[in-house]
Amino acid sequence: MQHSAVPELELAHTNTRPIHWVATATALAGVVALSSGLQPDSAHAAQAAGPQTKSAPAAAAPATTGVAFPLDCGPVKAVVQKKASGDLDGDGRPETVAVVHCDAGMGTPPDGVYVLTQGAGAAKPRVVATLVAPKARETVTDFAVRDGAVLATLLGYSTADVPSCCPDVKETAKWQWQDGAFVRSTPGNAQNV
Repeated sequence: MQHSAVPELELAHTNTRPIHWVATATALAGVVALSSGLQPDSAHAAQAAGPQTKSAPAAAAPATTGVAFPLDCGPVKAVVQKKASGDLDGDGRPETVAVVHCDAGMGTPPDGVYVLTQGAGAAKPRVVATLVAPKARETVTDFAVRDGAVLATLLGYSTADVPSCCPDVKETAKWQWQDGAFVRSTPGNAQNV
């Protein structure tokens, strides 16, 4: 049997009574309430320093406003008829493809299809490729950027003798980035309309 070197009177605080438990619970509840009231709100809380994985913000697709398209419209302005965006060259930054024609008062002006890009530090977008030149006399109907490719349905003319009002050829086209250039493939369904 062991004997304590401290007299039993000095260990009186080790004898717990119900009032001790009530006092301890009250003190603990007070600490919890006080600490929750003193916490910074989530908008101002400081983040712990240390290694963190952050995903880079997604790059915005180039805008078409203010771009000088290689299109001679004379006294009228160029109008962006359709546009779509996607990463066409696999660099992680989206390109914008724009279908543009001159804002003619009447008739159906031919479309140009242009690819725009904008570098990380560039002030504004620039045209990097012409997929359809207006001199081809084609009009774009269906148009999309999907799975890294540009898809379009083109209305055109079998000969120069066909009037501009009445395109007589309809074909689908697909462009993909290959070996540093956009390569056009036509799925072989060109048809007379």
